[in-house]
Amino acid sequence: MYINDIRNDFYKLLIGKRVLLLVNYDIDAICACKILQSILKTDHIVYTLVPVRGIEELKTAYRENSDQVKYVIFINCGGTVDVVDLLEPEDDVVFFILDSHRPTDVCNVYIPDQVRLLSERKDDENIPECKDIFKDEEVNDENDSDESSDEEDNGSEAGSEDDDEEGRQNKRRRLAEETIIKRRERRQWEEKRNQLLFTYTQYSYFGRSSAIVMFELAWKLSKDSNDLLWWAIVGATEQMLLNKIEYQQYILETGNLQNHVLRLGHQVGDDETQSVSTLKISFMKDLQLALYRHWTVESSLRYSRYSATKLRLWTLRGEKKVQELLVEMGLPLVQSRQKFNAMDLILRQEFHSKMEKMGEKFNMDRITYGSFTLQYGYRGRYCASDFVYAMLALLEFPLQDKSSADCFMDAMDCLSRLKKDVLEDGIEKAKKMLVCVFRQVQSLLEMRQVISAGPFVYVILQEGALDVHYFSHPHCLYLLAQFALGAYVTAARNKKAPSQPLIASAPMDVELGTCLVIGIPPVADESNNNFFGKAFEQAAEKINARMNMDYFDTSIVQLKTEDRTKFLDALTSLLS
Repeated sequence: MYINDIRNDFYKLLIGKRVLLLVNYDIDAICACKILQSILKTDHIVYTLVPVRGIEELKTAYRENSDQVKYVIFINCGGTVDVVDLLEPEDDVVFFILDSHRPTDVCNVYIPDQVRLLSERKDDENIPECKDIFKDEEVNDENDSDESSDEEDNGSEAGSEDDDEEGRQNKRRRLAEETIIKRRERRQWEEKRNQLLFTYTQYSYFGRSSAIVMFELAWKLSKDSNDLLWWAIVGATEQMLLNKIEYQQYILETGNLQNHVLRLGHQVGDDETQSVSTLKISFMKDLQLALYRHWTVESSLRYSRYSATKLRLWTLRGEKKVQELLVEMGLPLVQSRQKFNAMDLILRQEFHSKMEKMGEKFNMDRITYGSFTLQYGYRGRYCASDFVYAMLALLEFPLQDKSSADCFMDAMDCLSRLKKDVLEDGIEKAKKMLVCVFRQVQSLLEMRQVISAGPFVYVILQEGALDVHYFSHPHCLYLLAQFALGAYVTAARNKKAPSQPLIASAPMDVELGTCLVIGIPPVADESNNNFFGKAFEQAAEKINARMNMDYFDTSIVQLKTEDRTKFLDALTSLLS
């Protein structure tokens, strides 16, 4: 059920208790967890943190850590599955679910006490009514037993009346008709229920950032600070950069966050000696150029998805356009190949305005967007997207000597001001990640491996391809899919290209013979509703494919590599 007062119905219940935190592997979840940790520490609430990547890890984590725990908090996990049926908890265990994945499982919505949802119920979610989904089976069973007993009684009474054969037949006929009518009504109700559930679950999408919900809790508890606000900003920025939410929704959230920036900024004061060591957040129009403050201008232009797709930088004409752009901006090649901080001061100061001016001429009319920058000390200046890319790289950068849990903790440490070296390491890894994504897209386009299957396009990375190990992780493959689809739409002469979604697949475990498959909505679809979760499920059932839908995002699945061709054929048939 949804709770109305997050302060009283959630947080105050945790005081003095031991809590289990189950957190998904994504940036928004990590930011929300970091905020919640800060709040819990102020009241000395003991907690156990366990990162979980999928449903099986969720079950294992709960089973291993549920002893003497009565309150369990899910962050960006658990909302899309029936957690009571999945985990089979004791009756006195309460689950608090803060999950941006949609749609929310109807069992979680209507279980009155044991499951409590921390998000707000929105009218546009179109959650079916309880009476249309659940029916009192016990009452129906009792009615059926009453009918059968009545039939037996009537039969015995009729049997004792040998002279009234016609009356006995009439009673049996009437009872048979009533049974048929009730069965027909039940069948119609079940058909309506199945249709309602299909309509409700056919699209997966994302709701409000969990990090923002946690920050608003901190605000209501008067435990907020600039650090917590910055973590909320990073969580919201991740949703925008990965196209999880509509751009208009992001604009509304930034307006809300901007009010908090002004409020907390006034609390800090204007004392210069204080501001040197104080974290300062500013709202500004930033550029859609990845990591440009920590990279060279030329590299950021080439490896950023927005500028690369608009200028077609995988072609020779695109390379010439970059040179033309730099010339018209008055930015010498020597300067553009230096680190941004090492560029001439005047060029740095004018870069933003010149880039915005050139954007209109070079078909980059949305080169700027509203964002936030963070500054502490004299040289430590970062934008929210810097943190997102750094955390993504730390979370999924392939290292043999680190477990996935270690990578999760590195990504969380990236948010701490006391561990700036982790952030810098993440930024360097993010540069390598973006270069690998660009080169892979360039190779796919040159080799014409972005293939149209009719209702969708797909790309398949084969084992042995360049840096293919990067893309055995969901976020890296997601970045590749977005880049590849944007580049395909820009380069394609087919007018249907903007309305075609994309499926990307990469090897996952060579020994087990599995691959990762991810589906993203078309470029023309601004709602970001993703129908691939339900489509994957139906296609796998049709051909009996060995597929594992273990991720909390249903548009990401694991599939046996040898079943992939038949699976794509089934999808083509299903979506045509």
